[in-house]
Amino acid sequence: MVCDSTTILPASVAHQQFLDELTAAGHLTSLGVPGVYGYSGVFEDVLEAFDRLTTRRVPHARTEKMRFAGLLSREDYLKTSQMENFPDLMGSVHSFAGREREHMAMLGKRERDEDWTQDLAPTKVMLTPACCYQMYPTATGTLPEAGRTFDLRSPVFRHEPSIDPCRTQIFRQREFVRLGNPEQALEHRGLWLALGKDILNEVGLDVEIVPANDPFFGRAGRVMASSQKEQELKHEIIIAVSSEEKPTAIASTNYHLDYFGKAFDIKSANGEIAHSACIGFGLERITLALFKHHGLDPDHWPREVKDALGL
Repeated sequence: MVCDSTTILPASVAHQQFLDELTAAGHLTSLGVPGVYGYSGVFEDVLEAFDRLTTRRVPHARTEKMRFAGLLSREDYLKTSQMENFPDLMGSVHSFAGREREHMAMLGKRERDEDWTQDLAPTKVMLTPACCYQMYPTATGTLPEAGRTFDLRSPVFRHEPSIDPCRTQIFRQREFVRLGNPEQALEHRGLWLALGKDILNEVGLDVEIVPANDPFFGRAGRVMASSQKEQELKHEIIIAVSSEEKPTAIASTNYHLDYFGKAFDIKSANGEIAHSACIGFGLERITLALFKHHGLDPDHWPREVKDALGL
């Protein structure tokens, strides 16, 4: 159960304690790198059960279902400002492209404990930084009058190794995205901000909605983060998971204005640059929140939570 204010642990201690509890219960298996884990069958059953719950709660308006592999073309990646804004989080896929002679030289470097990674060359793909980035290149052109609504899921990579089990380097996102005019995008954002909170409440998570900002890089990034927060373009749905001191965002909504419309030449039916908004559910984080607040054995969870999840 959640600790009261008299037993709040420092974040680093709380993170390690929760990680140790999850590992001892067999829900997480360390793969030797901070923020990279294997997951138990029970963990996966809970994660997929919550994912199915979101599917059942999708509004009846038509959505286009798409599933992605977590890779984005380098060309499309460079149409965005990810490199400028989040260079510390990016993931580029490199591979060997030489001949046998270069291969032997690379193996020699490995044997001598030298830096053999310099012999790798960039491929044409990047690891996707957000689920929806893979969808926008497919939507280039003019939207119908009603806009388009997408139901997405994908692995996502962000290079931020941590002992906090909620902050992993690769994780799964479920997103619902609306492309259209400003009114349609804002309507979608408002609908899912309320619905997302309601879905999380249904499984016994007493979450809070707060204005937020993305972790933009550098001095200019601090200005962008302040502007994003002042305009309330981003909201996070938070709850204490591995730390009472620092609650975790387990879902968030973003109103992107016309950023992706410009980047990928997407237009509303009236010919103006399309606006977009989304909600993203962090499936691993929500699963961890369920274990934290209801216990490490789902068989002993409250009946109403199990019923909501279909467990």
